[in-house]
Amino acid sequence: MSSLLLPSRDRTLEQWSPSGTPVRPPAAATPPTSRVAYAAAHVVADPFSPDDPTHVVAVDWETTLAFREHLWSCGLGVAEAMDTAQRGMGLDWRATQELIRRTGAAARAGNRPWVAGVGTDQLPAGPATTDDIVGAWQEQLDLVAGEGAVPVVMASRALAAAADGPELYRDAYGKLLSAADGPVLLHWLGEPFDPALAGYWGHSDVRAAARELAALCTEHSSTVAGVKVSVLDADVEREFRRALPEGVACYTGDDFNYPELIAGDAQGHSEALLGIFDPIAPVAGAALAALDDGDQARFHELLAPTVPLSREIFRAPTPHYKVGVVFLAYLNGHQDHFRMVGGLESARSITHLSDVLRLADRAGLLADPELAVSRMRSLLAAAGVHA
Repeated sequence: MSSLLLPSRDRTLEQWSPSGTPVRPPAAATPPTSRVAYAAAHVVADPFSPDDPTHVVAVDWETTLAFREHLWSCGLGVAEAMDTAQRGMGLDWRATQELIRRTGAAARAGNRPWVAGVGTDQLPAGPATTDDIVGAWQEQLDLVAGEGAVPVVMASRALAAAADGPELYRDAYGKLLSAADGPVLLHWLGEPFDPALAGYWGHSDVRAAARELAALCTEHSSTVAGVKVSVLDADVEREFRRALPEGVACYTGDDFNYPELIAGDAQGHSEALLGIFDPIAPVAGAALAALDDGDQARFHELLAPTVPLSREIFRAPTPHYKVGVVFLAYLNGHQDHFRMVGGLESARSITHLSDVLRLADRAGLLADPELAVSRMRSLLAAAGVHA
């Protein structure tokens, strides 16, 4: 393994030198005005917590909240408890409640923009009825709204398991939305992100599912303020956003095609609620500021180098994308370890991490290249690679 090449397949670490100039957000960054933009923020695990037979999730709260301050400083909003690669894979409802409360306090203290995920993950394993599912959503929605965030109703694994067609989806969402006191966002999470959600909205064909969801939004347009779409298909997203009723926004969750979808076309654009905005926050903030200034060329110039990085981080199996996100937070000094809730950092290979490092460098995302190289060396040594 000593001959492993890093960060590309034809250069060793000794031969590699950082090439990108780190991109900084504008001084005194403010939220963009031409687009609404949220970063789905990751959670920092406590690496020193002992093994707990009760499976209580240990979170480093101080560092987790500091990272949200970083995202706000870049001019982005925070999408809390929407870390789909951890919330369904280790981050339980008990820890999620605490996360929402702590972020709510920080957001109120600084009048910062944020939204938060509303799921059904507190339900016990096994079959659930429509009333069970709606009740679980409502419990989480009440917490999120009470903390001052816009609720984002996330796709439910329990509903996907229970439904045998579109009627049950209409019934469940109809009950929740009819009872909602304020505006909500919906979240359509596609099968690449979570195979348990295959056939969501009662259709295996993604375009038929999009039509079903657009009809639901039309029926409940007084409550649904927007929809986050995470299906990794730009054409489907464009068709879907054109079918939405007036006043219902489309938020791209497409981590493969986000620049073109945010920029939009003559028929509209997508707002942004993206997992990739977590590791690329300084670049994303600067790009959105350029768009505010009407400089679309600069917007694309900044974001274009981040797309290869995002496609590597979110490549199949996509549910493991958060490994690359946490890895970059570690390289950039936002946390002092490369550990994840549930030990999920082991889900990607050292070669994948090498490619992420190389692509982050090209995108100008290494805040301190010497620190990044030093920390990468320690990971290589742990993997048995001596570069």
